[in-house]
Amino acid sequence: MYVATLISKPEDARVTPEIVSSLKARLNGSSVDWLAEGIACDIYFDAEATGFDVFWRGLERMRIDFCVQRVAGRRKQVLLADMDSTMIQQECIDELAAEAGVGERVAGITARAMNGELDFEAALKERVNLLKDLPVSVIAKVLAERITLMPGGGELVATMRANGAYAALVSGGFTDFTSAIAAKLGFDENRANTLLQADGKLTGEHGVPVLGKQAKVDALNEIVAARGLTAADVIAVGDGANDLGMLHLAGSGVALHAKPVVAAEVDLRLNYADLTGLLYLQGYKAAEFVQA
Repeated sequence: MYVATLISKPEDARVTPEIVSSLKARLNGSSVDWLAEGIACDIYFDAEATGFDVFWRGLERMRIDFCVQRVAGRRKQVLLADMDSTMIQQECIDELAAEAGVGERVAGITARAMNGELDFEAALKERVNLLKDLPVSVIAKVLAERITLMPGGGELVATMRANGAYAALVSGGFTDFTSAIAAKLGFDENRANTLLQADGKLTGEHGVPVLGKQAKVDALNEIVAARGLTAADVIAVGDGANDLGMLHLAGSGVALHAKPVVAAEVDLRLNYADLTGLLYLQGYKAAEFVQA
């Protein structure tokens, strides 16, 4: 059996009974389950329908996300999440660069790297080099003044952990940020790159090996192996080209407000929902959400 999930931005409830009824008829659906009135709804159907792209484009114009998956195994036991532009609303290195006076230059490199136009490791090296001699104290300033959490992240982590799942934050960013964000959101662990420091300043170099696309895949495999699970038990979320490996490997790989190259390769796409959309994709009802 398959399930089609319709999700809108929580503060912009657009999923109406009329839309659901029409789509149910077109899918020859067997039943409907409202997960949150006006915000999220499941439509169950027995046979794999065709023409999903047509449905998706129509709902996209209504600012409603539309995802189809098998019902069996949709609730996962591991959450593997990217950090920058996923669990937080910014790119940390861009914010550091803004403080260093090279914001536009670094942001341009970041955008190209996240869309798969540049080699991730080379782009990381170039950007970190531009931060040379930035006082280490600026990291705390950026965390306090420039970094904001992506809506729904606290509920996502808290709800999954309350239901026995393991949560890992795996980022191509830096441990100075992932450690703080992981602690704030309640992740079980975090992995990222390191910014090398000396005499209270950044050296313009990073630690090795670099945590990039393959390292995220390796993290997924290590985490599930340690728990006697498989990749099918994972829901992974990210937005950049360096996330594609883990998104393809995970049982549910979710592109959240993703770069075009990522959205083009991933079936589960959330363009309007916040991070609670990952809970709706697993069949959680809003009444089951655990507040962070």
